Amino acid sequence: MAISVNKIVHIENYDILHTIGEGQFAKVKLTRHVLTKEVVAIKVIQKTNESSSSLKEWNQEVNRLKTVNHPNIVKLLEVIDTEEALFIGMEYISGGDLFTYLEAKGRVTEGEARGLFRQLLSALQHCHQRGVVHRDLKLGNLLLDANNNVKISDFGLSNQWHPQKKLDTFCGSPAFMAPELFLRMPYTGPEVDVWSLGVILYNMVTGSLPFRGQDFWELRQRVLRGQYHVPKSLSNEITDLLDRMLMLDPTNRSSLDDVWQHPWVNIGQEEPLPPACEEHPGMTGELILGW
Repeated sequence: MAISVNKIVHIENYDILHTIGEGQFAKVKLTRHVLTKEVVAIKVIQKTNESSSSLKEWNQEVNRLKTVNHPNIVKLLEVIDTEEALFIGMEYISGGDLFTYLEAKGRVTEGEARGLFRQLLSALQHCHQRGVVHRDLKLGNLLLDANNNVKISDFGLSNQWHPQKKLDTFCGSPAFMAPELFLRMPYTGPEVDVWSLGVILYNMVTGSLPFRGQDFWELRQRVLRGQYHVPKSLSNEITDLLDRMLMLDPTNRSSLDDVWQHPWVNIGQEEPLPPACEEHPGMTGELILGW
């Protein structure tokens, strides 16, 4: 008989403390390592509830997480694969998500937004350089640690990308989705992440979304019109950056490299932030156990 996820009290070397998240396909448990006492978030996917295609997607997510290693991306720590369940151990981030943070604050200053945005740019550039597009960037997938550093999480909809190939999967969270996704147009990948990042930046400095609707179809219509309100309180520099990132035509939309070099991103810096470029350090065997 298959074990119930709700009844699991121990996972190999981890004691379960409580459930901290629950989605359509998995539950996230807060655990403590028996020996090191490190607190770890473990995503539990019960195989009896999953189709073979869904399990393949979970395995793909794990493989993509193995290819990235960046301080502003939630780290994959351990994977335990059993007959009954797949356990994915992730770095536990204690500060909650950016959605909750902004809900409490309303909005943040351009200066605070710039600090978070630069971290996101660096992490996203790291992903794209390793052939990974996230495709579900949104406030709820951006976590804050105890020092208010932002970390990208949830690579469940991520995919491999290549400059000469097109993706066609309709996916993401509607309020953060690029217009080409609503139009079911083939896309390369990085350009849809840039659009989502533009929506996130707008939300950080205004406290609201640039495109809203009572339902999916109204939201779709407003996104495809590409018109959004620009508060007078925003600086000319950030207004220009938002215009470039929220460009309807993906061929005219700023690339990540363009965004790195934008004046607003580099205000207060001694020199423009160069595109992140480093050799992939790889994942060591000590980090991934039982996979």
